[in-house]
Amino acid sequence: MGVIIPIGIYAYMAFALQMIATKTHIPNAWLAWIPIANIYLMCKIAGKPGWWTVLALIPLVGIVVLAIVWAGIAKARNKPAWVGVLFVIPVINLIVPGVLAFSD
Repeated sequence: MGVIIPIGIYAYMAFALQMIATKTHIPNAWLAWIPIANIYLMCKIAGKPGWWTVLALIPLVGIVVLAIVWAGIAKARNKPAWVGVLFVIPVINLIVPGVLAFSD
């Protein structure tokens, strides 16, 4: 179970990110399945420069950067920015990508 659950969560997050990229007409939506490339894809969806991927990998700075990126992703999906910022809250961060990916 210690391996199956994380793999299931990763697959869900990657699929949701791929759906968001497809709905926002971002090329190379398959990057959602590659570990660091998915952060690059999130930056592109949010309209941020690709070098923000490096910032997202820095401890503590990464939390702020990812909150800004998820707010940008929410705006790209025509949702309020606060929906994306909810991504920093544990457990809620499993719901936010699904809401952004599968809602109209």
